[in-house]
Amino acid sequence: MKLIRKLRWQILIIVLALVVIGFVLWGQQAEPVLVEAPEPTSGGLYTEGIVGSLIRLNPLLAEFNPPDQDPVSLLFRGLIRFDSTGLPQPDLSSAWGISADGDVYNFSLRPDVFWHDGEPVTSADVVFTVNLLKDPEFPVPEDLAEFWEEIEIVSLDERNFQFRLPEAYSPFLGYLDFGILPAHLLGDLSPTEIVDAPFNLQPVGTGPFQFDRLIVEDDQITGVILKQNPDFFGQQAYLDQVAFKYFPDSHTVWEAYQAGEIQGIGEISDDILADALADENLRFYTSRLPEMTLVLLNLNNPELPFLREVDLRKALLQGINRQYLVDHLNQGQAIIADGPVFPKTWAYYENLPRYEYDSEFAIEILKDLGYTFPSEGVTARENEDGDRLEMELIYPESGIHAQIARAIQENWTTLGFKITLRSLPYEELMDRLESREYEAALVDINLTGMPDPDPYPFWHQTQATNGQNYSTWNDRRASEYLEQGRLVLDLGERARLYKNFQVRFHDQLPALPLYYPVYSYGVAAEVKGVRIGPIFKASDRLNTITDWYIFVEVPGGLEPTNDKSAGE
Repeated sequence: MKLIRKLRWQILIIVLALVVIGFVLWGQQAEPVLVEAPEPTSGGLYTEGIVGSLIRLNPLLAEFNPPDQDPVSLLFRGLIRFDSTGLPQPDLSSAWGISADGDVYNFSLRPDVFWHDGEPVTSADVVFTVNLLKDPEFPVPEDLAEFWEEIEIVSLDERNFQFRLPEAYSPFLGYLDFGILPAHLLGDLSPTEIVDAPFNLQPVGTGPFQFDRLIVEDDQITGVILKQNPDFFGQQAYLDQVAFKYFPDSHTVWEAYQAGEIQGIGEISDDILADALADENLRFYTSRLPEMTLVLLNLNNPELPFLREVDLRKALLQGINRQYLVDHLNQGQAIIADGPVFPKTWAYYENLPRYEYDSEFAIEILKDLGYTFPSEGVTARENEDGDRLEMELIYPESGIHAQIARAIQENWTTLGFKITLRSLPYEELMDRLESREYEAALVDINLTGMPDPDPYPFWHQTQATNGQNYSTWNDRRASEYLEQGRLVLDLGERARLYKNFQVRFHDQLPALPLYYPVYSYGVAAEVKGVRIGPIFKASDRLNTITDWYIFVEVPGGLEPTNDKSAGE
């Protein structure tokens, strides 16, 4: 007990000493100094390299030349824009309303929107632009022209107008993010004259940046420079200028970056991926593309009755090493797909279980279905009815599809399938799909510029004969979900319907989803504030460009964000 008491006294003495020392130090410490973090400020030129050539800076014509779309996205605005989840947000419009039966849409324009030449934006500009989309003499993709042909637009006054649809169609808002054109500059021209008008190389828009000048070398347009729009209705950009320079291929873009001619690379393709990853000053930004690679199965092919067996289709999917396709054949530039709705969008159902790669389990499924090897040395399984697991897999003859097809062939051969591969030109492959004269097809579905999910065209039973339901999936329950999803206006109810559809698709597997490709671009480290979410077209990577900056404000003036200056 004495030892314990003595120890307690020692502890008390130490504690008292620490308290005294603490008071002495507290009395000697300096007054606290507040340090302000550097704030982003205006200034600087950002230059990005793009593969391709500049043709027209016109939002309705840029559809035909993707390299035009990047500067066009900064020059023009649409009635609405879409956030990273695919939800519509006001842009040139301040508000909209929809009639109870869903066939009338009323819009109001913002009062503070002006063209780059100072003229106000009015409903006449919207009516003019929509009528161009409807005009058979104006070049518009055929499906888009057919869509707008049935839509009526009526101007109510200078700031209000109305769309009248033949029937309710809840994905309609997904068609309204196209750039609006100025009627006061183009209204007197015919559709044919607009295509070749000088306006297309000296555009006047409503975006955060406005046209400054073209970059011309040896009488060829090699780029375009945009300058900050001081009267933009939204957030002002920090950058003074944005330039796009055009190059013949990705290697020359990479050389320009290494030479300090550009600070950004519009797309990091596979052929420069390794070099780009090794560059310590280049920051990578990656997003899922609005595309999906999958294997279509012709469920209505009388020569392949086994494809109508749901469990066999599940065995086919579990027999594909999709992680290998992503990691090795796509160099990690893809995400495994679990269904036909894109991840991170408002309609995506996150709780779908994944069909993991398990070839042994897939083989057990086939055995349970009665498919065995009829004799020693035979490579394809058969059942008692003589149905042999043998089919042809067609695929596009371009890109990495041949590698993907060979990997799938190897995986399925392990299961006991005999797979014949055939590469086809794109046009011939599409002919085979449209005529339903195929067995299995490795394809890409591209929904660029379509933020509303609307899986109806690809999976509704009415599209199995002449539409895009190439798998000929005839499922009434799934079709009912898709029908209602096109009619219901309440977003929560639409999400519920599409969740049910995804569950049904997952259970039935009318096609085998493989992966979603990703889009990568690079920006030099001195450019700050860059961020990216899911995109619906490549130019969406620039959606946050008003947040990008090169200079920060510090006591005594401005400084670049690192040792490099903006123009280097």
